[in-house]
Amino acid sequence: MTISFEESYHGLLRKHLGNQRIILPTVRGVIADEDGRILFVKRSDNGLWVMPAGSQELDESVLDALCREVREESGLEVEEAELIAVYSEPRFHFTNSYGGEHQMLAFVFLVKKWHGTLRQETDETVAAQFFPLDALPANRPAFYDETLEDLKNFSGKVILK
Repeated sequence: MTISFEESYHGLLRKHLGNQRIILPTVRGVIADEDGRILFVKRSDNGLWVMPAGSQELDESVLDALCREVREESGLEVEEAELIAVYSEPRFHFTNSYGGEHQMLAFVFLVKKWHGTLRQETDETVAAQFFPLDALPANRPAFYDETLEDLKNFSGKVILK
């Protein structure tokens, strides 16, 4: 079960800090099926197609956060994941749907092994689908193109940006 935004670490920070820019640790899972198609889920709050992702909670490691976010947004269970990139550059900043500004600190994982049945709808999503790299959903964050390019160029050494 997903906790509400207000109960989350992020929500608690916002209660005290308002909408000023913060650095918020997040995770993102790149999940491919046996045909090399990449999983995207459609968010219920803004209609964007995204990779399973979200904020780290208190008392949780980044790997635990990845497993939780993937499960919450897709129903899939992560068995094995490899860190491929950390994005922290100031150019990675945005305003979320609640009006809060963020400088991204994203830990991007390639989910190498997973199991389960893909759920089409969750508390946070209204659709889920594996897409071929040449036919990705148009309504997706632009920085995901950089993530997929980094995945193509991943040599085993974590990419730091």
